[in-house]
Amino acid sequence: MAVSTLTLAMTLALAGCASTPPPDGILNQAQAQLRAARDADAAVYDPIDLGNAQDKFQQAQNAMAKRDYDVAAQLADEARASAELARAKARLGAARSQIQNKTSANQQLREQIDQSLADQQQQDQNQPANLPPPQQTTDMPAPPSSALGEPVPQGQGFQTYPQNPNPDQPAPSSSTDQGGHL
Repeated sequence: MAVSTLTLAMTLALAGCASTPPPDGILNQAQAQLRAARDADAAVYDPIDLGNAQDKFQQAQNAMAKRDYDVAAQLADEARASAELARAKARLGAARSQIQNKTSANQQLREQIDQSLADQQQQDQNQPANLPPPQQTTDMPAPPSSALGEPVPQGQGFQTYPQNPNPDQPAPSSSTDQGGHL
């Protein structure tokens, strides 16, 4: 009986030493995610999840110091997950902030455009009142319609060729007559 108790105690002692190895990789991942969350301004956009991640990471480091590797691995994984969440929320918050800034800038531009259009319309309405009244031009009046229909007396009007000085000879015929009067 004493031998079996001694064997059992040795087995338990060896099992405790040969348990889980230190979770250095998980702790490094958690620390990298914490850094990334801080760089993404998680302290501004999601301080609760960032604080939770930092607390879990501190607890994981304390468990490592006590050589409680299973608990340290679990806490480091929780710290990593909380840091990833804080980083994602920080990126979302930053994007929303940029959208809000752009929306505000666009609204200001729209208001400036509307104001400029209103000013231009006001100037357009006031401008004709500032102009002098139009002056009447003194063009020649059109002849009455009866004057246009009267025939032109013989020997008056346009000539396309010179008058024949010798009445005994007939006037030369021209194929280049341009509609003149004879």
